[in-house]
Amino acid sequence: MQKVGPKSIAFALRRERFCAIMQSMDVTVIKSKRRTLVLTVTREKKLVVRAPLSASDREIEEFIARHRRWIAARLAANSPSLPSLENGTALVLFGRSYTVAEGRARLQGETLFLPAENREKALAALLKRLTASYMGELTRRLAAQYGFRYASVRVTSARTRWGSCSKNGNISYSFRNAFLPAPAAEYIVLHELCHTRYFNHSANFWHELEGILPDYAARRKLVRSYEWAMKFL
Repeated sequence: MQKVGPKSIAFALRRERFCAIMQSMDVTVIKSKRRTLVLTVTREKKLVVRAPLSASDREIEEFIARHRRWIAARLAANSPSLPSLENGTALVLFGRSYTVAEGRARLQGETLFLPAENREKALAALLKRLTASYMGELTRRLAAQYGFRYASVRVTSARTRWGSCSKNGNISYSFRNAFLPAPAAEYIVLHELCHTRYFNHSANFWHELEGILPDYAARRKLVRSYEWAMKFL
């Protein structure tokens, strides 16, 4: 019988941990003319490994396994917990805080009423109606203020885009804009209104947006901090 030494056991354990990481994540290895190995965890929970051209698969595997705790910490930092819809909890909608209670789905005063069952479905339906009114009015106001013209506004259940604008000036917003604070919602609206003049993300587009919102970069960063909302409801 072949004797298994401590080094072999240790490697086997590292290999097992590595396999667990590989199964739970989307891992991309990019090799280039570099000298060191570097790990990056993206907002989409993808692990990117940048490695020298000479790095072997085993070296890359061991490098990932050695940094498993760092990877776990980054995943936790990129995965904020989703809001609770239990009675008594607070939920911020359209920049205001509401306390959840049982009842017919509606906003009343400082209370968000939701039925006892199927709360997520009821909230999604409620937010579609409320977001249509909120974003519609915000679009009308900002378009008038800055001289934009658009055709229509509608609300969708989009999970990958906060908003979009067609070449005909039809603007669509995800109902998940309801979770954004006012400065972020204004950024989304003005971003789409600028697309009525520049249907791209050219330098002219960003110059137009910056002329209206000098702090647009900070607002865009604020929007990105709410990406959890795309996974909610």
